[in-house]
Amino acid sequence: MTALHNLVVDLHANDGEPGEAPLTESADGRTLAWIDATFGGWWSSEAAHGSNIVERRDEAPIGFVTIEQRGLRFRWLNGIARERSVGLIGPLGVAPEERGHGVGRRLVRAALHELRERGFQRALIAAVSDDALVQWYADAVGARVAETFERDALLAPPARTLVLASGNGGNFQAVLDAQRGGRLPIEIAGLVVNDGGAYAAERARRGGVTVSVVEWERGEEQRRDFDARLLHAARRFEPDLVLLLGWMHLLDEEFVAAFPELLNLHPSFLPLDPYGDVVTMPDGSEAAAFRGARAVRDALRARSRWVGATVHRVTRATDRGMVMTRFPLRVESNENEEALMPRVHDIEHRLVPTAIERWLFERP
Repeated sequence: MTALHNLVVDLHANDGEPGEAPLTESADGRTLAWIDATFGGWWSSEAAHGSNIVERRDEAPIGFVTIEQRGLRFRWLNGIARERSVGLIGPLGVAPEERGHGVGRRLVRAALHELRERGFQRALIAAVSDDALVQWYADAVGARVAETFERDALLAPPARTLVLASGNGGNFQAVLDAQRGGRLPIEIAGLVVNDGGAYAAERARRGGVTVSVVEWERGEEQRRDFDARLLHAARRFEPDLVLLLGWMHLLDEEFVAAFPELLNLHPSFLPLDPYGDVVTMPDGSEAAAFRGARAVRDALRARSRWVGATVHRVTRATDRGMVMTRFPLRVESNENEEALMPRVHDIEHRLVPTAIERWLFERP
């Protein structure tokens, strides 16, 4: 079983030093995108919720550490992290090619120095899972283990999960595989499709998952009647979590209100700011935040050098909910949609289980 450790450093016993690292800053869009491209997961969200110390070379980030990230609900932050005298450190990330050259040590010592300057007595380095990294922190700054959590306990209890899909169901399969492989403690309660011939339904039947087909007969049925049938079908599964994985209908306000724990997969690299219409990429370039059903096609038509994928919370505003996890993907020279989509799908298959894992960690 995997353990997560919260480490504590006594700031009065540890001098800390700013070293050559810059002062704290709000991480810019390029740094946040670089974090996603380099480390995956949801570290960019944590960085966006705190202050950051970033080390750069030729203006490009090579390492960062976040301090005092607040506003997120990870379960490992419910103990010592709530004490007023304790300042938070983490995440800390160094580009793979820069490791072993002192970047990480400079960053963490600069973080300790900054927290002490802000008046904190202790620093908490959150959710360290690797034993070698625990030892590294002990050697670098005298950190000691103060709290230990079992990952499986933090993710429990299993969440009843409903999936809505309209097509092939590759991402549904990725979730099913992650659940059966033990990564995700969820119960897949059912799959709703709006096309009885969707291959996603065949995947579900082969996996022993209940399928509900809710098709919209456009020539015979008004949209509000279809929406009501869809809501009724979803409610029958009594889900804790609803996933939209290639669902090609906009949901009405009543559905969104009925299921507040609602996540959507979108084939675009969206900004962390839900109100933003421009997103910065890892190379510092900017692109439109391509929303809507044909995001990849729209990006290629706009000659964007980047596409990507994002899992976000669903709100009444289309594709503008809080980002759970995202990943940028560079478009190769002369790459068309047919060649690009398999690479986008590969990213999606990794992102969706990661987003579910984050949702489980943040559940009340």
